[in-house]
Amino acid sequence: MSKKFESHKFQNQIIKTLSLCLLASIILVSSFSLRAEASEADGYIPTTLITGANRGIGFEFAKQYLAKGWRVIATCRKPESADDLKKLQAEYPEMLIIDKLDVRDHSQIDVLAERYNDTLIDVLLNNAGISGGQREQIFGRFDYDTYNAVLETNTIGPLKMAEAFYPHVRDSQHKKIITVSSSEGSIGNVFKRGGRLFFYRSSKSALNMVMVNLAYMLKDRGIIVAMVNPGATGTDFMASLAAMGFPLRKTEVAVSDMMRNIDTLTIETTGAYLSYKGKQVPW
Repeated sequence: MSKKFESHKFQNQIIKTLSLCLLASIILVSSFSLRAEASEADGYIPTTLITGANRGIGFEFAKQYLAKGWRVIATCRKPESADDLKKLQAEYPEMLIIDKLDVRDHSQIDVLAERYNDTLIDVLLNNAGISGGQREQIFGRFDYDTYNAVLETNTIGPLKMAEAFYPHVRDSQHKKIITVSSSEGSIGNVFKRGGRLFFYRSSKSALNMVMVNLAYMLKDRGIIVAMVNPGATGTDFMASLAAMGFPLRKTEVAVSDMMRNIDTLTIETTGAYLSYKGKQVPW
């Protein structure tokens, strides 16, 4: 009789625990909705600044944030030839700003940060990145000038952006510094995929390390730092894989997945390195 009672009591505890977890999830989702509604009600329009926004994933980020009602500062190296961005600006003349920025040029970053000194940046989105090409990364024939360019773009640039735009993010409502990383930056994945892309992989591994450092440094200040991963996506960046018939994800789907993951990030999950499914990528 005592065993039956204990078993029944244990089952009740499990049901109670699961119910509390479900309730907590509902409250969490509701809080996101309430905060968004409150922001709209008080007239606050969130802003994202996106690097490398003239094409591919960066351009799709701009499109989807604009569709959500956000203000977008879209930066790229050559805005004068960013035809797709110009067409998008004609559609959203009051909400899309196009500006010049090369993330390898730190003086440009400082000037841009000063220009937007009075602008709150809710999501600083480090998207600009380069692969370095395949021929340049063949062992025995490494092109070290290319390696420097990859590191300056993929690793040092995002860290400099975070440093320069820290006050803009700190004073915003969403307070997020997000960087587009890659599962190629996972050291654990090397053992599954083999050796390749020395420059690109190491730049993303180093990027993950500096961003995790930043996440823990800024956690007490309420700023969320995280890395998101689009997966193999059908952009110019992945053209060589597409030519070989490798199945690639649609850009709009990849960006939608990353935006969902960005939205659900909290200060408790700062430092996350997320796959497009929202799961932690192994370091």
